[in-house]
Amino acid sequence: MDEKDFNARDVMETVSLLIEERDYTALRKILLDIEPQDLALLIEKCSNRELPIIFRLLPKVLAAEVFVEMESDIQHELIKLFSDKELKAVLDELYVDDTVDLIEEMPANVVKRILHNTDNETRVFINEILKYPKDSAGSIMTVEYVRLDKNMTVADSFKRIRRVGVDKETIYTCYVTEPDKTLLGLVTVKHLLLSDEDSLIGDIMEKNIIYATTNDDREKVAREMSKYDFLAMPVVDNEHRLVGIVTVDDAIDVLQEEATADIEKLTGITPAYKPYLKTSVLEIWSKRVPWLLLLMVSATFTGSIITYFEGTLSKMVILTVFIPMLMGTGGNAGGQASVTIIRGLSLGEITMGDIFKVVWKESCVAILSGIALATVGFLKFTLIDRADTITALAVCITLIVIVVAAKFIGAVLPILAKRIGIDPVVVASPLISTLLDAISLLVYFGITTAIIPQLK
Repeated sequence: MDEKDFNARDVMETVSLLIEERDYTALRKILLDIEPQDLALLIEKCSNRELPIIFRLLPKVLAAEVFVEMESDIQHELIKLFSDKELKAVLDELYVDDTVDLIEEMPANVVKRILHNTDNETRVFINEILKYPKDSAGSIMTVEYVRLDKNMTVADSFKRIRRVGVDKETIYTCYVTEPDKTLLGLVTVKHLLLSDEDSLIGDIMEKNIIYATTNDDREKVAREMSKYDFLAMPVVDNEHRLVGIVTVDDAIDVLQEEATADIEKLTGITPAYKPYLKTSVLEIWSKRVPWLLLLMVSATFTGSIITYFEGTLSKMVILTVFIPMLMGTGGNAGGQASVTIIRGLSLGEITMGDIFKVVWKESCVAILSGIALATVGFLKFTLIDRADTITALAVCITLIVIVVAAKFIGAVLPILAKRIGIDPVVVASPLISTLLDAISLLVYFGITTAIIPQLK
């Protein structure tokens, strides 16, 4: 079924009607015409009574593909409904990395049942992957890849691919190793098709290959795959032996998770790594309230500064009018710089060695931005707000200084945070916001006190 024509709600009505009429032949025909990802969405809308009926009508391979795409709570429900025979049939069709992902989401009693229904070889692979740190390349790799010998001919290689390829996650890229699995090179199916059948793999393989190690950060690996347009990247151990590959679908999942986490951190939320509708009220509250408390407490410092300069404000009440604008502009300017730099750091476009280039560029941008804002502001302050020329000039000078300071802090802090091992995104929201609010007020009162005669 065409994706643009798929509507889970409409199809569900038809499915429910066919289940009521027990017309399973027609129902199976409809299900077979739907993509696995759409079927997973459809099954999420099913009742507990309909869930096993629909799933059991699917062929083994399609059932496994749909199972992988489901949310963990739906998977849990299905596993509870499965017999051991049905569970084993699904697990036998899953790739090892998908089985590992499933195990990581399930409670202990379900994990025990899953492991009980997998064969010994698969259990060994599962335990091997589970031992790697959660954010490492080893944790997202699959051990199902095609391995060739350098002394094979192209014809021999195709025979091997046909024999073992059905159980592999990808067969387009094949890896050439020594008998002890030491990685020597790789060859693509395209290269094999265009080569003479008698050619040796060792003569046609690509030897200068890019690879990851098991402990490499998974986000770094995913970004390298994106950079080089890889469909898969080999993963080796400390002795340069091939232990698995990271495929592009897993790399996309990692990038999506990390992007979501960064967005949540930028807005002052601890990442939940769960869909919003699947997250309880208490979980959402626990992720948000610590940041709200931190920001609330930090905001009291700005209140203390205003209290300290209360005498200054009482002499010229109009100065109070410009405080929200100055603090907001400082926060906006700092936010623009920090988001740009954090993205550059994440993509590897910016390093610690580029800090002086970054400062120079952001300073130039800040000065130009400050002058533009001050020019427009001066006209607005004098013509609309009816402020006197000296006051408007003081506010405009403050505006320029704040924008320059904000751009500098917003650019430098993420780089320094990265240098000392702190996630740059973490400093972006609470620390930069607090600093800029305080700096904006101190600069404002310092400049106005120095320039406006009434305040001297």
